[in-house]
Amino acid sequence: MNPQDTGRWIRAGLWALPASWLLTAWSSLEPQPDQEIDPGAWARFVSSDSYQASHLAGSTGGTILAVFGLLALGCFLAGGRSGRLALAAMVIAAAGTALLLVPAVISTFVTPAVGRAYLAGNQDVMQLEFPGSMSAAFMAGLVLAFVGTVLLGVAVWRSRVLPRWAGALWVTGAVVFYALGVVLGQATTGSSPPTQSAGAALLAVAAGGIAWRGSARQGRELSPAG
Repeated sequence: MNPQDTGRWIRAGLWALPASWLLTAWSSLEPQPDQEIDPGAWARFVSSDSYQASHLAGSTGGTILAVFGLLALGCFLAGGRSGRLALAAMVIAAAGTALLLVPAVISTFVTPAVGRAYLAGNQDVMQLEFPGSMSAAFMAGLVLAFVGTVLLGVAVWRSRVLPRWAGALWVTGAVVFYALGVVLGQATTGSSPPTQSAGAALLAVAAGGIAWRGSARQGRELSPAG
């Protein structure tokens, strides 16, 4: 593949990052009811068409775009001042994000079936328990995604070719999304608190700044006049 084609793929991947976080923010805007307090409301919520559409596009689609974007960001930074850190962070973040596809797929396809079964009168379905290995995969993915994302923000900050504010905002967004959003939600209601959408929005803004500057730089480097 020639450098022009490689550059186009990297630019496309950089723009996939803000798109992925915007989708994630959208999919987490409406928190689901507490399954233990009001199982009927929870079942109606998760069995709705809007729930499956938002999770298919937001959780699953957003995660796939995020992996593409993380790979592109790591490749973009690989030859620069923070290249070694960026590549390590890319691998860690991409591995964690890929692991998070497991709960994303379950939420998209399995949870609606559970909700419909409950509404059909099969109340015992609420006692369904997933194997411990799934929880372990989720926690491993969460830790790896958080650590890798934070390290990528540090690599952006240190790169001198991407906006430093974007690196700082990226790290802030990662803390808000993962620690104050996903972890807090799982520890309380099992749903998505407002901090999850807010963190995803911060990451989308930071990723937009990264994509804008990175695309412009790639275009200058690959232009015939450059």
